[in-house]
Amino acid sequence: MTSSAETRARAIHRPGTEAPVPRAARRLRATLLGLCALALPGCQTLSGLNPFGPGGPGEGQPGFVRGFLGGIATEDPAAALAGRQVLSAGGTAVDAAVAAGFVMSVTLPSRVGIGGGGACLVFDPAKGATEAVLFLPGPRQGAPAGADRPAAVPLLARGLFALHTRKPGRPFEELMAPAEQRARFGTEVSRGFAADLAAVAGPLLADPGAAAVFGRPGGGPKQAGETMVQPELAGTLGQLRLAGVGDLHQGTLARRLEEVSAQAGGSLTLDELRAALPSLAPPIDLASRGGDRIAFLPPPADGGLAAAAAFEALRGGAEIGAGAERGLAAVAAYRGQGGDPRSFVTAVSLPPARPGPLPASAGLVAFDRQGNAVSCAFTLNNLFGTGRMAPGMGFLLAAAPGLGAVQPPLLAAAIAYNPNYKAFRLAAAASGQEAAAIGVAGPAALQLFRSLSPEAAIEAGAPGTARTQLASCPNYLPGRPDRCLAASDPRGFGVALGAVDE
Repeated sequence: MTSSAETRARAIHRPGTEAPVPRAARRLRATLLGLCALALPGCQTLSGLNPFGPGGPGEGQPGFVRGFLGGIATEDPAAALAGRQVLSAGGTAVDAAVAAGFVMSVTLPSRVGIGGGGACLVFDPAKGATEAVLFLPGPRQGAPAGADRPAAVPLLARGLFALHTRKPGRPFEELMAPAEQRARFGTEVSRGFAADLAAVAGPLLADPGAAAVFGRPGGGPKQAGETMVQPELAGTLGQLRLAGVGDLHQGTLARRLEEVSAQAGGSLTLDELRAALPSLAPPIDLASRGGDRIAFLPPPADGGLAAAAAFEALRGGAEIGAGAERGLAAVAAYRGQGGDPRSFVTAVSLPPARPGPLPASAGLVAFDRQGNAVSCAFTLNNLFGTGRMAPGMGFLLAAAPGLGAVQPPLLAAAIAYNPNYKAFRLAAAASGQEAAAIGVAGPAALQLFRSLSPEAAIEAGAPGTARTQLASCPNYLPGRPDRCLAASDPRGFGVALGAVDE
């Protein structure tokens, strides 16, 4: 068993087609929202958001914060609800993102999971700066012998722990509890997860572990609104909560994962698990307007590079389509040549190119009343990863990038801020394979340069398969919270929540 001190010591390494959810359910206004989640699958209850009692709810209880909370937008309604409850209980944007990320590993396991990872940007108004937390599902040194579906080295739990250290407000173990409870007692299948499940049900349900969780007793995939119970995943989450996230890398869970991953054709080793660490890195940081700057995820989350190149093209007057092509050309050139990623953002000439078929991802944005902000993108490097469960552990193994047809995903996220005011301006994250980068750059540029509302910016700036989560405070935060708005792409199945508790 790994001690809490050991976990903290090793947690961070610092190197140098269904109708969309109604529009009204996707906007966050400082005067409204919150109750819309009652109408969405996966949002089972809002009880506890306004508990009553002598003196009102205490810190750590939903309803503790009165007035402006901040907000959160995610691709999964249950995750958005979990994040809002954390904000209402007095948690920070970082806390909300951690809780939502773990919940997505339960409610959207097609794209987010303990076997996978991701990357986040964090804005800290005390510093007036943004930094990146990188925890992508790790590559392998060649295909392991006997591994017919090589697995990536998991980093989600360690990555979310690393994220939590940047601006914690609530205990990490407390933030894991909503995910564990949903896994143990059941959660409704959301429309977004049901759509993913239907797309690959045949091959996925051939795996007995996946069929036991995602399949109906009589055959076929679960449908939206049906209950999904995941006792094995609950056990894994409970062990991580009690023993620390390091247990998956150098403890009881690590030894078990080494054994069962071989059974699932993924063949992870204890040495690989032990060596896998998140990292902190400076973002790709560009000028915006009026003293504002905008930060993008840096490689290896090179969807941020693509988004930065697209944003720079749009800032120079390019149309959305041309900006999208510019971003894809930049990331294709970077993957082919290497070097300083910033040089590809401003390169005078790049040959038209695309990086090839890209895997699925999911995004979220969150901000709190103090002006802290987070933007994240998560992945399993393929829809449902390798398509095989880690037997007895309840989570899907992520696909190893760079082996076979598996390409690294375009993880795209951005945060705009003003370093002089030390204030948050905008956060964006997007999924959608090759459209993820323009799904960040397009809405961000339209919101920042043309003052479009978040919803209008998404509609005009996120083409094709892009699904964007966007939050904006036109008069900054700290500043004018009543001007803050957020939206979840109306073509997807997510939701934006937050606003005010009276």
